[in-house]
Amino acid sequence: MSSSPHAAPFSVAAVPSARPVFVLGCPRSGTTLLQLMLHAHPRIALPPETRFVLPAYEGRLGFGDMAERGNRAGLAQWITGRKETRFHELGVDAGRVAERITDGPPTLGSALGIALRAYAEEHGKARWGDKRPAYALHVAEILRLFPDAQFIHLVRDGRDCVASLLGMPWWHRGFHEAVATWAQVMDTTRTYARELGAGSWHELRFEDLVGEPEAQLRGVCGFLGEEYAPAMREPYRVAGVAVPARKTWHRRTHGALDTSRAGSWATRLTPAQIRLCEAVLGERLVSYGYELAGAVRPDPAELLRYRRVEVLRRAAHAKRRMLDRLARVREPGPVAYQLTTTSEFRA
Repeated sequence: MSSSPHAAPFSVAAVPSARPVFVLGCPRSGTTLLQLMLHAHPRIALPPETRFVLPAYEGRLGFGDMAERGNRAGLAQWITGRKETRFHELGVDAGRVAERITDGPPTLGSALGIALRAYAEEHGKARWGDKRPAYALHVAEILRLFPDAQFIHLVRDGRDCVASLLGMPWWHRGFHEAVATWAQVMDTTRTYARELGAGSWHELRFEDLVGEPEAQLRGVCGFLGEEYAPAMREPYRVAGVAVPARKTWHRRTHGALDTSRAGSWATRLTPAQIRLCEAVLGERLVSYGYELAGAVRPDPAELLRYRRVEVLRRAAHAKRRMLDRLARVREPGPVAYQLTTTSEFRA
């Protein structure tokens, strides 16, 4: 599946686009690879994965009314001066960015946009955005901050995502949680794909991206309204800049495209794990073009354990959505960004 089923014919826009670009997907679906491919484009910059967009949105009431300069200054310090936000990994002048946020438009989205755009400017790029797998479950929030955002959803075989997650040093939630994560991401993004349509949502498979990179990247560029750049096929050339050295689990991005990990779930998962994956993910896998191994039904007790994890996970997400709706009532002002490529303020 090389593009969204909702896609329409693409054409490069006569006027270069300035819409922010957001890459998302299930963790371990290849979003870092796609980030690097986009960063290799002469007009697009996607930074190393940060931790300030969603936390800032979720804690927005605590920053106060952005119409007050002092509150913007406090938010600027929160973004640029704390290790937890990983702003320091962007390699930009924190003081200058903080100053621009303080002097900028009075909205949370504007402050976040200034920080992300500073990274693009540091690399001489016109378009900015961000990549984080978690955005897959928070598209509504991203759209509140950046109403004209374009989203690229990278899909990978759920069995491979699960197998890869289980091998990550930072994944401590176990097998059932990994399966439930992929299922939830697929269900949530399918809804957004229908609602946003081809102008704002593009979907492609990891297996197709590494197997036929030029064709897939041409589709991505068409969606973004950009000319295809051959350098995008060599993401390893920018990996040293856009992937922090501490992320050793992304070491494969420093080499040529590797298709060997596609389908590796067959040897990385146990027979019992494969049975559960195909029992609960089978319909979704088939809908995205993945073949099933035909595993027999899992042990009923194992299936029950999974269902409990799935229910708790979705209940937690529903609670976050409810808290978000309550917080919106108390917002002192708008949150959407007010930036253009030529001015800090939108007319």
